[in-house]
Amino acid sequence: MRLIVLPVLLFAVTVHEYAHGWIAERRGDPTARLSGRLTLNPIAHIDPLGTVIFPLLLYITQVHMKVEPPLIFGWARPVPVDFRNLRNPKQDMMAVGLAGPLANIILAILCTLLLRMGIIKPETLLGKIFGLGIVINLLLAVFNLIPIPPLDGSRILIGLIPPRWAYNYSKLEPFGFIILIVVIFYLRLLHFIGFIVTLLAQLLLGPQLFLELLKAFK
Repeated sequence: MRLIVLPVLLFAVTVHEYAHGWIAERRGDPTARLSGRLTLNPIAHIDPLGTVIFPLLLYITQVHMKVEPPLIFGWARPVPVDFRNLRNPKQDMMAVGLAGPLANIILAILCTLLLRMGIIKPETLLGKIFGLGIVINLLLAVFNLIPIPPLDGSRILIGLIPPRWAYNYSKLEPFGFIILIVVIFYLRLLHFIGFIVTLLAQLLLGPQLFLELLKAFK
């Protein structure tokens, strides 16, 4: 079962990055399309660190810490966006940042609808794939909304705060990955993310179907 986690994750991050590029194109910036990144071909979006190494590191760390089930997520190679091409840079930057997490939430809702229709049973392989789709897409949405550069939440926050604050805040981006690692592994951010994702999954699925999925994964 764990073998299908990475393909589901890869599909989720591909849709996430495509959504960034699609919204940027609609707001006036063709950079993603011109660089060959406005595509659903996952090969174009693979990031060795975020798509392979980081999820694997998370998995190994959580297995060692006996976290069950392990929370696996990551990111793709960021779609290039030239904010100078956007018609209204401040608002459009927020829209581009929000597009990725929103796409993942939509995917999670679609997976939920397929399960709630009753055609696909949670205990089947397809049911487990859609169950993973719900969890992984919610994880990506919640994780990317964290306001730490270069995550999407920082793009949204920069669009909300005064320009001077935004300029100073953007200077954190070169150190963003280090800050993120510290927050995740030392401040136990995974526990908080796991709580939020579990709560959202329960709200989407309902108590009965949520319990059925949990039993299916045991």
